[in-house]
Amino acid sequence: MTKVSLITTVLDASDSVGAFLESVSWQTRPPDEVVVVDGGSTDGTLERIRSADTVTLIEQRGANIARGRNVAISAATHDVIAVTDGDCVLERDWLERLVVPLETGADVAMGFYRPLADSFLQQAIACVNLPEPEELDEATFTPSGRSVAFTRRAIDRAGGYPEWLDTGEDLYVHHRFRELGLDMRLARDAIVNWPIRRTLAETWRQYFGYARGDAIAGIDPERHALRFAVYSAGLYAWSTRGRVGKLAALAAAGATAAAPIRRALNRFEDPSERARAVVAVPALIAFIDAAKISGYLAGVRHRACPHGASRVEPA
Repeated sequence: MTKVSLITTVLDASDSVGAFLESVSWQTRPPDEVVVVDGGSTDGTLERIRSADTVTLIEQRGANIARGRNVAISAATHDVIAVTDGDCVLERDWLERLVVPLETGADVAMGFYRPLADSFLQQAIACVNLPEPEELDEATFTPSGRSVAFTRRAIDRAGGYPEWLDTGEDLYVHHRFRELGLDMRLARDAIVNWPIRRTLAETWRQYFGYARGDAIAGIDPERHALRFAVYSAGLYAWSTRGRVGKLAALAAAGATAAAPIRRALNRFEDPSERARAVVAVPALIAFIDAAKISGYLAGVRHRACPHGASRVEPA
């Protein structure tokens, strides 16, 4: 059987790391080792991890996620590396299903994730950003660092995680995998449960940071330019006096919101919540897109003036 090293990074995760470690312990295919890198926790996270006898804990104060993952990969003793986040809860068969593509010759196995959402807001945000597994296209899907596995050779060829990126480091690596022409296969039934941000402010910071990282790393400039162009054109069309422009803007907005609204209609069972979601989801799409546009512009500014704009954070 293929030996697998499971790695993750944590920072002040005392509220979530216990559930994560428990979900690791109940895997139907247990990892052969677990390596956790802590970036300098002060909230009791270290004590919780030390209580798990099967975990190798490495303290790396001040390390960002990319640095932490690189340290964990270097410390891992096996040639298959599974990666997730320390605030996720793994389905019992996550690792068992995730390693199947690698055992049949793939370089990268791309797992998936479901939302951990309690409130209406969290569930509505999940409808915007988390598609159903059947919506995924293996040829274009970009995995997340919360549910992915790869061979050591693959990550070495990619150059490891970019330690100069504080956010979006996993997206950068996975784009490198595509550029290198590696064999990337979808394991859509390898599921982790991922906590959705609880407030609009947290959601704004999250997507601002993602987009800022994209700009700094030069990832997907066409996609971000298209988003900016679509909203600019929509605002211009809405500002005109003619009805045609307004109808075109509404049609474009409806097309953008169609899939998230369909998810909301499927996921919300209560009729009143469904009705609320039909209104909330389009508003959340615009809100998250505004965070992405703002973050990308901040990242462009950082690239133009890296010393004066280091580590820009949203207000």
